[in-house]
Amino acid sequence: MDGALMAEKSTVSLDFPEDLINRFASRAAESDRLGEINFDNLADLHKAGYLSLTLPPDQGGQSITLRQITTIISQVAKGDPSTALILAMQYLQTIAILLSETWPDDVRNEVLDSIVTSGALLNALRVEPELGTPARGGIPATRIRRKGDRYFLSGRKIFSTGSSALHWGVVWGATEEDTPRIGQILVPLSLPGVRIEKSWHHLGMRATGSDTIIFENVEIPERYLINFHENGKNPETPLLATWHTIVIPALYNAIAHSARDWLTDFLQQRVPTALGRSLSTLPRFQTVLGEIDGLLLTNEALLELALSKAENQTITLAEAGQVKRLVTENAIAAVTRAVEVTGNPGLSQNNPLERHYRNVLCGRIHTPQADAVLESAGRSAFAASHEKSAT
Repeated sequence: MDGALMAEKSTVSLDFPEDLINRFASRAAESDRLGEINFDNLADLHKAGYLSLTLPPDQGGQSITLRQITTIISQVAKGDPSTALILAMQYLQTIAILLSETWPDDVRNEVLDSIVTSGALLNALRVEPELGTPARGGIPATRIRRKGDRYFLSGRKIFSTGSSALHWGVVWGATEEDTPRIGQILVPLSLPGVRIEKSWHHLGMRATGSDTIIFENVEIPERYLINFHENGKNPETPLLATWHTIVIPALYNAIAHSARDWLTDFLQQRVPTALGRSLSTLPRFQTVLGEIDGLLLTNEALLELALSKAENQTITLAEAGQVKRLVTENAIAAVTRAVEVTGNPGLSQNNPLERHYRNVLCGRIHTPQADAVLESAGRSAFAASHEKSAT
């Protein structure tokens, strides 16, 4: 790798530039309206060196920490949360590759080099129409078939965040055998037989491009078949699962902060003629803003607790799940209150609050979902109680 390029990458500021946040925010409404990925945002991220920050310094990155990832994603989300989600997946999946003990070095380096040199984006492609999220178990219908010494991939993956912007897809699939083995297939998404079906017509996070990626007898080089086994074990390590469960709610918390800031400006600037002063002077609106700030303060404490425990390696998956659930619900409650007190302006597409509301609702769909979080937390509590009583 070029030494000058590596030096350039090492100087990227971890304090995300305010001008980029504002630039992303200025584009967000149109991207939302069109329901399209904002490629200009992604190009800006590449140009500024933000796509490769999770890589080690000797491979063109800065080995940024969980706390730094969370901060950057939160800052990007203030401008455009859809772009932030694509970047979050880039960071988390890059770390997954770096942590994996089963990825061949040459394949790993091929992916990492492409991120630095050309701004290649990647994401895991796992969810299927019949299977749903693999976090709840099951064997994927996406299959890899061997024909002589050649391998062919067929299937479809829904909710594929980044879709048409991705260079690499890490596909969760199974072998076409009497006893299927399950694993990861690295797919360059420019290969013949790969196509994207526009299927992401969502209420919120409309510019994530989370469309369906279809594989029709895509020939896959054997070196791209990774980590196959019979038990269908989730390749995501507990560490990565924890990181995911902290980074994603921080993104939705940032949406709530954007809604709060818009509400504050709106109430200060709105001066009804019958009142003769701004709405911000009325106790009713002061109370609502205080309630919203209380919810966001709670989120700040929860995220700081999760980050601190993660840094000390003392957080459990059950605890991280609870933080994800609580932060997400507090963010939704905060934006909901802002919508409730603004009437028509809050629901008008002429104002960003309506978009913030639709976007923040999508926080609930990310793994782990609330029911799984609560079940896991309750099971862990009973297990700990049983263990205590047994001693």
